[in-house]
Amino acid sequence: MLSARSVFEEILDNDESFQLFCSIAASGESQGGWENARIAALLPEGQRALTAKVTRHGADEDKHGRIFNALLKKRGLDPVPVPPETDYTMLLEQRGIGLTHEKLRREEPLTERDVVVYLAHSRVTEQRASDQMDMLAKYFGDHPEVGRAVTMICRDEDNHLAYCHEELLRLAAAGHGRTILDTLHECARAETRVYRDVSIAVMSHMARILGWPKPKSAALASGIQAIYGYERFGGWRRMVSLKPPERRDALGGPATSAAGFA
Repeated sequence: MLSARSVFEEILDNDESFQLFCSIAASGESQGGWENARIAALLPEGQRALTAKVTRHGADEDKHGRIFNALLKKRGLDPVPVPPETDYTMLLEQRGIGLTHEKLRREEPLTERDVVVYLAHSRVTEQRASDQMDMLAKYFGDHPEVGRAVTMICRDEDNHLAYCHEELLRLAAAGHGRTILDTLHECARAETRVYRDVSIAVMSHMARILGWPKPKSAALASGIQAIYGYERFGGWRRMVSLKPPERRDALGGPATSAAGFA
């Protein structure tokens, strides 16, 4: 039976597909780590209280990148180049979502609006990350090879999402509500398209590696398009709503270690 679980089991069981999967994941997490580190360094004076939390966010993302690389090393595999069409972070930036790498490479302080854009972008992308890791934890939380990694990253992503809710609500109360709402909607619309395109590209590479027959590849592509259709016509709302999180001050304190991985 074709299911998300069976597809991921195939990917995990084959060295070449596992290598590509972990390389894509490690690259995305490492980019997130760099971006958050730069944002922490460039926060405007009025938002410097966020420095420790943004730094923690970046440290967590760096840790996740090291975990995926450690999973590769444990199998005796090296990271492989990430195909451009599977680079979620780069494709979002190309569509004008989030803060550009060009801006982050400068030594100019960010504006308060930049902070709003960063947090709104993170609110949307962390929802995606949390959803994905929840699914992987459900299916593979007890997996002997990846279970501990999946569980650890899942917990971190939930913390990141809680942090975004809390800080965006704070900024909304300070008068940024309209900007937050507009930015969330813009990000969500672009993200659902990018996620669809990246998912199809990743599955195309996996189909080649695993030798999937054309009907199976077509069925998976149709499933991805169906998810996009659901998100386009209403599912996107889960990515833009804001509510006080159950986990308060989720990024207070230092980042947790990746003991046993890296």
